[in-house]
Amino acid sequence: MSKTEYTILIVDDESSQRQLLGGFLESLGYRIAEAGSGEEALELLQQPVDIVLLDVRLPGISGMETLAAIRASHAALPVLLVTAYADVRQAVTAVKSGANDYLAKPVDLEELRVAVRDALGLSESAADRPELTHPPLPDGLVFESVAMRRLADTLAVIAPSEAPVLVQGETGSGKEVVASLIHAWSPRGNGPLITANCASMPESLIESELFGHAKGAYTGASTAREGLFRAANGGTLFLDEIGELPLHLQPKLLRAIETGEVTPVGSDTPIRVDTRLVAATHRQLEREVAEGRFREDLFYRINVVEVGVRPLRDRREDILPLARIYANQFAGGPVRLSPQAAQCLFVHEWPGNVRELRNAMQRACLLCRGDIIMPEHLPPKIAALCSGLSSSPDSDGNRLSQVERATILATLEECNNNRTQAAKKLGISRRALIYKLQAIESESSKGN
Repeated sequence: MSKTEYTILIVDDESSQRQLLGGFLESLGYRIAEAGSGEEALELLQQPVDIVLLDVRLPGISGMETLAAIRASHAALPVLLVTAYADVRQAVTAVKSGANDYLAKPVDLEELRVAVRDALGLSESAADRPELTHPPLPDGLVFESVAMRRLADTLAVIAPSEAPVLVQGETGSGKEVVASLIHAWSPRGNGPLITANCASMPESLIESELFGHAKGAYTGASTAREGLFRAANGGTLFLDEIGELPLHLQPKLLRAIETGEVTPVGSDTPIRVDTRLVAATHRQLEREVAEGRFREDLFYRINVVEVGVRPLRDRREDILPLARIYANQFAGGPVRLSPQAAQCLFVHEWPGNVRELRNAMQRACLLCRGDIIMPEHLPPKIAALCSGLSSSPDSDGNRLSQVERATILATLEECNNNRTQAAKKLGISRRALIYKLQAIESESSKGN
């Protein structure tokens, strides 16, 4: 029985969540049916369904009541519960009451794939794993590492939906790039992408910045202001560092997301907006919720889908391609990295992530008098790494040393990824180069 012969019923009152999960499962070859309530789901079960993906929180009869009704009429039908973090204990109880398994929100798509496969009794094979593809990346973006390629595949799945997205990652890791891709690959791509950083807005003006204000709303408000939500109408609003949003404004943001309406400061008239929200933070919002600094209901509302951006030190294959792009931008033309400079860049830990790398290449281009960046052109703490590098293998003798990896990747960059030319420059055979590249790829996969 092929996957196209299996029908999955998705029961969730959030259309964006149904769209997201349904789109992903359809990409795997399943047929999809949708229900917005428990009552609608029970009606649809009069038709053949092979598995039910059931949200715990539903209007009308609850997910638990729906589960009991399903078990009364379809004792053997697989049911997977979808629950918010706070409902995990309830979900465990539900499993004992007849659910096959449960998934916590935000739903991890790989976990969903495996859970559906297991519930249907399908065997795993290499052919079963999804080979996701994504649209072409805009110029200047680098997704060379395994981690970033996987992220791009995930973004291609979630972008077409209307679901709010929470982007987690360290400062400077590229969260705004992720937001721009979600927008560009969505049906809203031709609309506006409005970006704001909650940490940089004065607390006294944040409400006006987000929701606008009426003329005369406060001293100095000589004209009306539409606000960011209205400016992003028909497009996407990216709120960076949402963890810095003052607690007293969080209920108003929650209401705007839930109702699709904003009320400007100094006005009693709500205004309808069609804006998708993408939020980002470097904070652990679960901890902020536990410590009373972030509303739990807002957290669950913005966290329908969560994606993480790995720090640059965990995706080193991206370092040298990014460095070359930045160097060419700042130099106004082609600039090469010397092997020693490339090694320094490769082994640095990059606590400031992509932002630190960009600043380092700007400095290097200012100091570089020719078309080759040397270690002395890099920031001192990075250049100092060259003196401490060793070409000996890591403690695991089967792994390539950091220096060897850096040299190989830098040479490939210099040769525009021409493996034959790179092998000649490195003084090894093309077959040996391919073997080493496979080893690099394997190590990257294990690390991600």
